[in-house]
Amino acid sequence: MRSDPASGGAVPAMSGAEILAHVPAIAAVADVRAVEFARLPGPHITPPRMMELARAVAAELADAATAGVVVTHGTDTLEESAFLLDLLLDSDKPVVFTGAMRHSSQPGWDGPANLFSAVRVAVSIEARALGVLVCLNELILAADDATKTHTVALDTFDGCNAGALGRVEHDRIAIHRRRVSREHFTADRLEERVEIVKLPAGSDGRLLRCALQEGARGLVVEGLGCGNVPVTAIAEVERAAAAGIPVVITTRCHRGGIADTYGYAGAARRLREAGAILGGALPSHKARIKLMVLLGAGAGMDRIRAAFSNES
Repeated sequence: MRSDPASGGAVPAMSGAEILAHVPAIAAVADVRAVEFARLPGPHITPPRMMELARAVAAELADAATAGVVVTHGTDTLEESAFLLDLLLDSDKPVVFTGAMRHSSQPGWDGPANLFSAVRVAVSIEARALGVLVCLNELILAADDATKTHTVALDTFDGCNAGALGRVEHDRIAIHRRRVSREHFTADRLEERVEIVKLPAGSDGRLLRCALQEGARGLVVEGLGCGNVPVTAIAEVERAAAAGIPVVITTRCHRGGIADTYGYAGAARRLREAGAILGGALPSHKARIKLMVLLGAGAGMDRIRAAFSNES
């Protein structure tokens, strides 16, 4: 992006080739070809567009001459796109998402350094078979754990639960740990009618009822603590689960996952007994992406429940 006097702010402006021109050092690392997919800010990226991106990246990975793929992406929705591709792509070749927290008209634009790091990761042997990665500020993160933690800070992206997989160092790609497991699903479409409903203290759950009335095919509930919901919302959560709609319980906490520790009304254990699905450590926006993929793949309730049980 760069400053646009007409709009009064920064807007998407540069092509892939123009971005590459700002990082001539890349030529010493890899033979990079720019593919123009879209020139959009992060908030304009929709799940269907993410699906198109997955197909485009899959086509590039199928080329025997391609060692890896780097995707430059707006940071607001980068982690959702990266996670969707992580679920859909079945390749050992690295796919690395990167972006910038400062636009090209600002001092200290971090785009060139992040792109250079991402290309180094994409062509490295060390990054193979790690799934889709996120690389900013020299950190290498797994797509399922990468989280934007600050609105403007350069070190905003972090692995909130498991931490970074590694770092881009001056002389090497240092991988300190590998992912224990990775899921892959085959889906030709997404079920877009999946809604997130946040249940803060005292919420009565009316938004759940509204979502179902408007045709939701899946629900993600962002609850409290270990996946508990306010006593005032219990009836609506249980009613939604009883209707045969997948209801995935997540937490508003930034770290940690759902636990069935408590036995009181509205606790995760009781919600599971009522038919809800515990979402593990996935935040609500990633749980939504996963549920969209599963429903798009035609998964039934048992398969959906089993898929989320793999999240820790």
